[in-house]
Amino acid sequence: MNISTPSEQNTREYAFSSHDFECVKKLIYARAGIALAENRQEMVYTRLSRRLRAMELKRFSEYLERLEKNDQDVEWESFVNALTTNLTSFFREAHHFPILAEHAKKRQTGHTLKLWCSASSTGEEPYSMAMTMVETFNSMKPPVRILATDIDTEVLAAAREGVYPLDRLESMSSERIRRFFLKGKNSTAGYVRVRQELRDLITFRPLNLLHPKWPMRGPFDAIFCRNVMIYFDKPTQYRILQKFVPLLDRDGLLFMGHSEVFQHASDLIRLIDRTVYKPVTK
Repeated sequence: MNISTPSEQNTREYAFSSHDFECVKKLIYARAGIALAENRQEMVYTRLSRRLRAMELKRFSEYLERLEKNDQDVEWESFVNALTTNLTSFFREAHHFPILAEHAKKRQTGHTLKLWCSASSTGEEPYSMAMTMVETFNSMKPPVRILATDIDTEVLAAAREGVYPLDRLESMSSERIRRFFLKGKNSTAGYVRVRQELRDLITFRPLNLLHPKWPMRGPFDAIFCRNVMIYFDKPTQYRILQKFVPLLDRDGLLFMGHSEVFQHASDLIRLIDRTVYKPVTK
C-alpha cells in the first residue's frame, strides 16, 4: 500500500511506499531517538530523495537496504543530517536569557561558569548564551565556558563559522549588532560574522544524545536542551534526563522548550520557572 495517491506517485521522481516510510521511522529512531509522526512523510521523501539523487540510486529500497546492512556506513551521517530539523533563531524563547543572567550573577567570585547547549543547530542559541554572559559581566572575556553540541555535523560546521545573513538579526537591537557582529563587504555584503571574542567562548562538538557514553564532565551551571525532547518518546526523554541530572551543579538550571512537559520525570527534575527546571535533591 502506498502512502500517497497513484497520481502523486506518478509525479514523483521515486516511488515511496508505506513500507519505505516505516523503515525510515525505524532507522532514525534506533539511530537518533527521533520518533517521526505520520504527517512527516512528505518531509522524509523530500529530504531523502536528495540523497538518492546524489548517490545515483533508482529506488528507496536500495538506499534503505544499504543502511540496514551496514551499521558503519558513512552514509548514516548524511541520513541523520537530512532528517534532523534545525529550526532556531537568536534569543529564541527570550524569557530564558534574563534567568540565565541572574543565575550567573549568583555564582561566587572566581567561579568559571560552565554552560552546555546540547542542541546547538546552526549556532544561534549558544551565541545568544555567550552574548548574555558578555552583557552580564560587561566584558568580552567573561568567566564562562560554553560547550555546544549537536548530532548534525553540517549545522555544527556552520555554527563554528558564525556567518549569518543580515536578515537573521532583524529582531536584534542595533546595539547588540554593533557589539557582537562584523558586517561583510563586497562579496560578503548582506552577511555578518560573529566577533572572534564571542566565538572563543564556545567549543563546538558533535554528540548524539542517545550515545550510551557522553564525553563531557560536569558539573554544569546550566544546560539548554530546548525544543529537542519533542522528537523523542517519553521513555527516551526519561533516559536522557537521567544523564543530564548528574551533570548539573546542585543548583544548576535545565532550560527546556515551551512545548515540552516532564510530569513523567518528576523524580528527576522540578519546575522552578517558565520551562526552567532544577534537579530533584535526594
